[in-house]
Amino acid sequence: MLKLPRILAGFLLTAVVALVAGCSSPPVRQASGLRRLYILNCGEGVAGDISRWSPGVNVGQSMPFADNCYLIQHAQGWLLWDTGVDDAIAAMPDGLAPADPKATYWRRPKTLASQLAQIGVSPDDIKYVAVSHSHPDHIGNVELFPRAMLLVQKAEYEWPGANNAPRFKPGHPVTELEGDRDVFGDGSVTILSTPGHTPGHQSLLVRLPKTGAIVLSGDAVHFRSNWDNRRVPALNFDKDKTLASMQRIADLLAKEHAQLWINHDKAQRDTLKMSPAYYE
Repeated sequence: MLKLPRILAGFLLTAVVALVAGCSSPPVRQASGLRRLYILNCGEGVAGDISRWSPGVNVGQSMPFADNCYLIQHAQGWLLWDTGVDDAIAAMPDGLAPADPKATYWRRPKTLASQLAQIGVSPDDIKYVAVSHSHPDHIGNVELFPRAMLLVQKAEYEWPGANNAPRFKPGHPVTELEGDRDVFGDGSVTILSTPGHTPGHQSLLVRLPKTGAIVLSGDAVHFRSNWDNRRVPALNFDKDKTLASMQRIADLLAKEHAQLWINHDKAQRDTLKMSPAYYE
């Protein structure tokens, strides 16, 4: 048998160990630049008949609704998730009553602009505005941020509004997404395609360094009992896609050991810290 010099044999052994270790090591994820998440009060209301959202259940019962926006601070810039009902509603003493009494009666206790100012953020500081979908209680203040890049699914952006009018101002900067998007490229903030409530509905996965993972639901679900029972609102665009999106979120919650923050669930929001407090 050929005997190698001790020095050469040691060198070869070191090289083999290094090669094996390199092959078995997981890829290194870029360090997260995510810093803080603020919850903003973007509306409070009363749903006149919650069977609109849970067909055949709770018929004729009303329920308080919340409307949240989320401001995310990242080393690469600020991202605002949803913009709530129009700030102009704050000047209406009696709020904004819906045409359909079964729908939601909205009030605006605080403007979005004033809550941003309270933490020293101006509309021009916002780099991205991402919206879960194009219903008025989520896009009411998009044009407070005319320079911000709008992140929206292509299917939502192209979905005709009333009388075939566009749902967003055509001149607003926009990135039309076709599926998921890692917003900052470090895995900390990921837009999730969750269609069903509308054609291009999306949710948001946020991986906070201290709090951990959170999924912001948008309107993939409206309140906890609908989530627990997988109920689909009659007014949703596509029932099967809604159920598939719910299952996708459930699988992600399990994989990420994540919390689910349901946008309109006021009972849940009452347990959370509101801006100017924040989550890290």
